[in-house]
Amino acid sequence: MKVVCAIDSMKGSLTSLQCGEAAAEGIKKVYPDADIVVRPLADGGEGTVDALVAGMNGRLEHVEVTGPHGRPVVCPYGIIEGDAKPQADDASSQAGDASDKADGAKVLTGATAVIEMSGAAGITMVSGEEKNPMNTTTYGVGEVIRDAIQKGCRRFIVGIGGSATNDGGVGMLQALGFGFLDKDGNQVAFGAKGLKDIESIDDSGVLKELKDCEFQIACDVTNPLCGEQGCSAIFGPQKGADAAMVMQMDKWLAYYASLAREKYPDTDPKFPGSGAAGGLGFAFRTFLHGKLESGISIVLRETKLADYVKDADVVITGEGRLDGQTAFGKAPVGVAELAKKFDRTVLAFAGSVTKDANACNDAGIDAFFPILRGVVTLAEAMDVENAKANMAAATEQAFRLMKACGKH
Repeated sequence: MKVVCAIDSMKGSLTSLQCGEAAAEGIKKVYPDADIVVRPLADGGEGTVDALVAGMNGRLEHVEVTGPHGRPVVCPYGIIEGDAKPQADDASSQAGDASDKADGAKVLTGATAVIEMSGAAGITMVSGEEKNPMNTTTYGVGEVIRDAIQKGCRRFIVGIGGSATNDGGVGMLQALGFGFLDKDGNQVAFGAKGLKDIESIDDSGVLKELKDCEFQIACDVTNPLCGEQGCSAIFGPQKGADAAMVMQMDKWLAYYASLAREKYPDTDPKFPGSGAAGGLGFAFRTFLHGKLESGISIVLRETKLADYVKDADVVITGEGRLDGQTAFGKAPVGVAELAKKFDRTVLAFAGSVTKDANACNDAGIDAFFPILRGVVTLAEAMDVENAKANMAAATEQAFRLMKACGKH
């Protein structure tokens, strides 16, 4: 029997790989000779860096950057190495000085950086009066990208959920060398308040390496940049904006988009996902040619899960809480949809299961199980050792049933 375990992290408790290893332990008690493959899983949000670094032989980097509040924070991100290739030696890609070229300098053009924007500009980093999108900035996100470029990365996977910002990604772009200039030719201030002063956009000073970079943006919202469904109206209040601020920011973002269109004709502030992370989706797509797509689609592709699932007998997935929303593009259903392309049996295990989780059955999960075995406190349920034991026990019993029924 071959079993593939691809389970999303149970946030605050088990990582993705810990979930899979605990499930494997339970399965082995029933099928000692089973071929069990544990693969990382994430949906582009929290846990994506850890999952992909651990599951794809990457390494974790830490860099001090400007936090959303303007003070230094340390942001972790992952690097997954590629092959070292000679640096292009033409007039348009002269990165490094003459001595570097004389020594035959190389860059890891295949290296991929995995970044969660929330590590540099996340809403959990601000509280109280600091929760104010007029002031919060994405500058630190650009600094992380810049650090990764300097370390050889040219491919980027960026999750943009959980932001504290509504600056249209201007802060990030400023860190990468773009000029968003006021009437006096100076860079505008951090935060959404800076948008009102933009008079021109200058890209003459951008990092030259950016032209060789590819950005895949994990984006699971479809909001446009502006309007009733735009980022200011829908997400501004949770970031600290009152009604007057929402109106101001929406107006400023619309003007910012009009300036961008003058310079980049393909600018489309109505494109689904442009409003993600306070307009960061718009910035990636407009200025960096980023591709916005669902986080789970990116992760499944990058981890090549199909290669493992195609000849499996059973696929195990899950997450911390399985509910009706899981059926709408979350990681376990992404795994299930992939597995069903090969007609594989899919079981899901979760820390908790809600009444509306039945929608997951229609989305490809053949059966799902909560792993808790009794009434416990939240702290007890999330204790790492308890969670491991519960996962192992739940998978063991599910596979005992399969064995008794002669399923495999």
